[in-house]
Amino acid sequence: MLDFMQNENYILPAEWHRQACVQLTWPHENTDWFPYLDDITETFVQIAKAVAHYEPLVIAAKHPDAVRAELEESLSAEEMSNVRIYECDNNDTWARDHAFITLIPAAGGGDIPIEGTAVSAAPTEQAVRDYGKNAVASCLLLDFRFNGWGEKFAADKDNLINRTLFGGGVFGGERVDYDDFVLEGGSIESDGRGTVLTTSVCLMAPNRNQPLSQAEVEQVLKERLCARKIVWFDHGQLIGDDTDGHIDTIVRLCPDNTLLYVGCDDEKDPQYADLHALEQQLKVATDADGKPYRLLRLPMPDALYDDGDRLPATYANFLIINGAVIVPTYAQEENDARALALVAEAFPSYDIIGIDSRTIVRQHGSIHCLTMQYPAECQLAK
Repeated sequence: MLDFMQNENYILPAEWHRQACVQLTWPHENTDWFPYLDDITETFVQIAKAVAHYEPLVIAAKHPDAVRAELEESLSAEEMSNVRIYECDNNDTWARDHAFITLIPAAGGGDIPIEGTAVSAAPTEQAVRDYGKNAVASCLLLDFRFNGWGEKFAADKDNLINRTLFGGGVFGGERVDYDDFVLEGGSIESDGRGTVLTTSVCLMAPNRNQPLSQAEVEQVLKERLCARKIVWFDHGQLIGDDTDGHIDTIVRLCPDNTLLYVGCDDEKDPQYADLHALEQQLKVATDADGKPYRLLRLPMPDALYDDGDRLPATYANFLIINGAVIVPTYAQEENDARALALVAEAFPSYDIIGIDSRTIVRQHGSIHCLTMQYPAECQLAK
């Protein structure tokens, strides 16, 4: 841990902060996608095309040449110029949970320009070695341990992807090894001003960070994410969710202190009571400055099943990129239209892109789960 890192020097940016790129980890024959590999590959191509239209895309892939050939069939030459593919083996494809979580220098932190790059005035050891005592890294790439959502699934290869990409010079900044603490990107939401949202059902679930108490986990989050306040929600885990209740499946932070969240109107739905309890918590929640939230209620998709098991379909699992929001849809005309309209209300200056996510949800996730954004301060290799 960086002992001298002060909370006021770095922040965990909001996801609508300007981005350097988005990361995808590509499916292959040895992942759980194998039974419907063609279908999920087509969905990944759609996501890649949408992202690359607006900003650079980094892809970790077991078979880089094959992935490039697949993309060249659907992406324009301009879009392909935004794509960078790197060879990495992987257990699965949930980049949100195995990729870096990135901190950037806080505004007003005494930034010092180094070769055209704004960097914070609070030095880190690596930056001192690289640039001298008066300089620091432009961002901190936090490498937490991913253990397959509480040791449910193998994650040894996924845990090596960050080191491979960083060692290959893909991302600028300083890598910070936090292998002593389990944390997945989908389990936290940040407003970029010191407030981080999470859920107790996930972070306190078995095989994560026991024997730490909730208060001890909160202290670690505050220190390592440079947060002023951790807002805990205790309800809302969707049926079929392998993550034990990631916040990004139920509640999402948006600009202007707005929360998009999943609601449920069907009293016969087994999730109704829990989602109603979540809604009550949202109504009284406040940010680090004591301000309440503006609430926008997303519809619950009609139940989807795979071999008799209910799937955790949700409209909350959208991806924010530079100038657009990519939203999961489920071939449900009324629900899809309502969800897209609400996302547009929360992001009025953004293009809203719907992508059919019925194949993704068969592996119990959606678009946000598959992706990780990197802020503009994270210098991307040319």
